Amino acid sequence: MKPNQKRDLTKIIQFTILWTLGGILYSLIEYGILGDSKTYPSTTNLYQFETAMVSAVLSSLVIGLLIGSIETKIVNSYFDTRNFWQKIVFKSALYLTLIVLLLLISYSIVSSSRLNVSVFHPDAIQSILQFVGNFSFWSIMIFAGTNTILILFIAEVSDYLGGGVFNNFFIGKYHNPIEEERIFMFLDMNSSTSIAEKLGHKEYFLLLRKYYADLTEAIIQTGGEVYQYAGDEIIVSWGLKKGLKNNNCIRCFFIIKETFVTASESYVKRFGLVPKYKAGFHYGKVTTGEIGVLKKEVFFTGDVLNTTARIQSTCSTYKTDILISQELLSLLESNLAYEVTPIGECELKGRLEKINLFTLQNKRKD
Repeated sequence: MKPNQKRDLTKIIQFTILWTLGGILYSLIEYGILGDSKTYPSTTNLYQFETAMVSAVLSSLVIGLLIGSIETKIVNSYFDTRNFWQKIVFKSALYLTLIVLLLLISYSIVSSSRLNVSVFHPDAIQSILQFVGNFSFWSIMIFAGTNTILILFIAEVSDYLGGGVFNNFFIGKYHNPIEEERIFMFLDMNSSTSIAEKLGHKEYFLLLRKYYADLTEAIIQTGGEVYQYAGDEIIVSWGLKKGLKNNNCIRCFFIIKETFVTASESYVKRFGLVPKYKAGFHYGKVTTGEIGVLKKEVFFTGDVLNTTARIQSTCSTYKTDILISQELLSLLESNLAYEVTPIGECELKGRLEKINLFTLQNKRKD
């Protein structure tokens, strides 16, 4: 399964699990109120805890699966330009409308079956109207609305922090610092100062927003994690195993190149230029842990970050858009789909030891 497909599936599963947990909670609250009652007081319909629990869990599971799929595959992209509260309000209204429709459809089927008439029969329609006018219907809607808002809030916060970061915070993976090996890509926009002066601060910000948005798909496809946005620079990280699989770390850069070739016309039309960039790659040990009091974040410390930053800044010296250390290059899979050109031993600013660097480019097709 591709990383972007795995990411989508994970989000759908999260929605399904959260909705299912909501259904279980609703059943337990209902049982706590009704106890050993044999009927629902407001409707006089038969009540049995086990049946109500199974019904609530199954319906919540279906709703979670459906909303998760719609959110991931259709709706989310339409709300990218909305702010946080607008996303919550508009999506909640949309999904609550969907839930009402599903509830009314399912109730009409059950009601027509119980009355042994068609769903359009006056008796069946009257039964639905009575259900809608009953507090039991509105209690379900209040619970569904609260559950929808809470789940969307969690989903939006996860997107703002980054899914991996949110999950790590949630399970406490980095609450205590750990040592791990990671690959880093420092990717920096060329001539950003002159571009900002040319476009003005607001237009430059809009350029950065589109620029980072266009980088995202490549990062998702290769299983990368955004560590930091630092002005016009983005720092992407991979766990060593994930970054080396299918040469993901390097593939990310070349997918980005293809993306900007495809999007070049839209950049020229909108901003009068196509942003160019340079990237440095290296790997090594880092200590990873949560840091901060007023604002917490997952923080990496280690020489690998400084070295990668220096490698990236050296791209200009050798007039190339990508440089990779020999240490990382030696770990990549042998079926490398790129031409490797040695730069040689290079001195990096602030570093005493020299480092062997290489540049890469797509292999020419005969």
